[in-house]
Amino acid sequence: MKRTFRAIFTLFVVAISAVVFAQEQSVKPGINDNFKDPDVDKYIAMFEGESREIYKFRNEIVATIGLEPGTNIADVGAGTGFFSRMFALKVAPGGTVYAVDIAKNFVEHIDAMAKKEKISNITASICSARSVDLPENSIDVAFICDVYHHFEYPFDSMASIHTALRPGGRVVIVDFERIQDVSTKFALEHVRCGKGTVMDEVKDSGFEFVEEKPLGMDGQYFIVFRKRETAPGRPAETLR
Repeated sequence: MKRTFRAIFTLFVVAISAVVFAQEQSVKPGINDNFKDPDVDKYIAMFEGESREIYKFRNEIVATIGLEPGTNIADVGAGTGFFSRMFALKVAPGGTVYAVDIAKNFVEHIDAMAKKEKISNITASICSARSVDLPENSIDVAFICDVYHHFEYPFDSMASIHTALRPGGRVVIVDFERIQDVSTKFALEHVRCGKGTVMDEVKDSGFEFVEEKPLGMDGQYFIVFRKRETAPGRPAETLR
């Protein structure tokens, strides 16, 4: 009896160890420390100003996505939620915007703004550093704007997006170019990797590249992927 118990216990420990071993390593520990308790008013001033390129091009970005009534879209790392509110108008009636963020303060702000502006098709929720925490087959589009470089666990995060997307669903990524001797000092110091690495990681996560859209932004790109039905994988060096 004791031997049987020890054998079962050993198998349990091995199984748990295997799960821990398979977890992806953080690509940049502490990258999101600023968003543990963000000052919402401070970030509204930062995120929603014409000096910020994606805010200046917000109408072009939304138009290029090509949203239609009835579409479900996830605004991943929604921040102050200005894109979420724009999306809500495009996907109504019948569509839902899932505004997800790791910062509780941002989620509460988005929820409050939706209620204030009487927008009924925004669902704001807190996600984790490893997952968007959305139901399987719940969205048609995942929008990741100035957020991919904040993914601490990019393969885990993209795997969760793969699960949440319906068959043929799209991923739209807007992020900073990172080109040595060309990009800004901010991009070179703050952004983890360039467009080529982002494309490789996303393709390794179960997506196929569709196209890049030139929107005229000086330091940022707009790229689109489509969900493959094969299970996402990731390179062994990202595991521990």
